[in-house]
Amino acid sequence: MTTPTTHDTHNETGLPADEISDSRVSRFGVDGTGVATDDYDRAPSTEFGTPAAHPRTTRVVVGLDGSAESLDALRRGILVATGANASVQGVVVWHNPSAFGSYGFSDWSPRADAEQIMADAVDQVFDGSAPAWFTQTIRQGYPAEILIDESRGAEMLVVGSRGHGGFAGLLLGSVSTACAEHAHCPVLIMHDDR
Repeated sequence: MTTPTTHDTHNETGLPADEISDSRVSRFGVDGTGVATDDYDRAPSTEFGTPAAHPRTTRVVVGLDGSAESLDALRRGILVATGANASVQGVVVWHNPSAFGSYGFSDWSPRADAEQIMADAVDQVFDGSAPAWFTQTIRQGYPAEILIDESRGAEMLVVGSRGHGGFAGLLLGSVSTACAEHAHCPVLIMHDDR
């Protein structure tokens, strides 16, 4: 299996440099392959431009978990998709914690929580109405496994990481690390130092 190559947002998206001037892309790995990280200090714009008239034949997959980092990942995924004329697929993964059984959780539904995470993302990023080029995927399983599976045939996988900034920020979460190591496409990991 090949390791996804580092994605240099300045060269491959086709976006003007001022659109992404707030990012720092770093390379990891001895041979120059590895993980692209995107750190920035300001919130990304919510203006994404007008979709192209011809159909979008590729897609950018974005992992969503309800965190601010995942919403930033969605915004950045949209910018990447716009430059590549790709659709965007938001993915929320839920897991039924069978270790707890049903004791004390009779009214709780992890699937309903996942649906709410997706609805909140659409609300916050698209003002409540998702465009036709945005698809919503909600699956049961383990986040890293599902995101890696969904990365098949994708232009890019974008995920957030709850990093710490500075040197400690190089320590990626287990989901983002697994995606970087095993995804079937380039992976962009978003960090936020807010």
